[in-house]
Amino acid sequence: MLRRVAAHRAPTSTSPVLTRLPTVTPERTQNIVLVLGSDVAPGGKWYEVRLPILPNNSTGWVPRQALGNLYTVRTHLYVNREKFTATLKRNGRTVFTAGVGVGRPSTPTPRGEFYVRDELAGFGDPFYGPIVFGTNGRSAVLTEWPAGGFIGIHGTDQPGILPGAVSHGCIRMVNSDIRRLAKLMPVGTPLTIT
Repeated sequence: MLRRVAAHRAPTSTSPVLTRLPTVTPERTQNIVLVLGSDVAPGGKWYEVRLPILPNNSTGWVPRQALGNLYTVRTHLYVNREKFTATLKRNGRTVFTAGVGVGRPSTPTPRGEFYVRDELAGFGDPFYGPIVFGTNGRSAVLTEWPAGGFIGIHGTDQPGILPGAVSHGCIRMVNSDIRRLAKLMPVGTPLTIT
């Protein structure tokens, strides 16, 4: 995002505002959006984007001039909550698979369509492992968490508990897997959780 912008219900500045998108994420990285489609309306081009709000899977429209450079991402991460697996595909071909931990029944990992918003390293807390990917997915039950309960994909200092339903909603991997994933998956990658 080049500037703070309102996301609208329709591709026009007179339609209702769904949320306001800041230029930085709660983790202080540049805020990016996943573009789903476009429309040319009076006043210019608009893009439909995935929003980092509840309810999950929300979309809205932002004007082109609020966005920076657009780029194509050829990867897609799929997480299967029942099989406890993560699969990364590039151009439709599987390039990575791993067992994962997902949310417990009381703090479930949300189902839906999301995207990877940022990549963070150097956490001082071994609980999160060496790398954390932030997503736009939100926990519907942990809304009191800092920044509203965003779902992450991260390593763990307890690899023996994986795979399984072991987290507060985040997707956990053993540290060697999250390092390998970080070499293959760029920020902006779509994420499907089933």
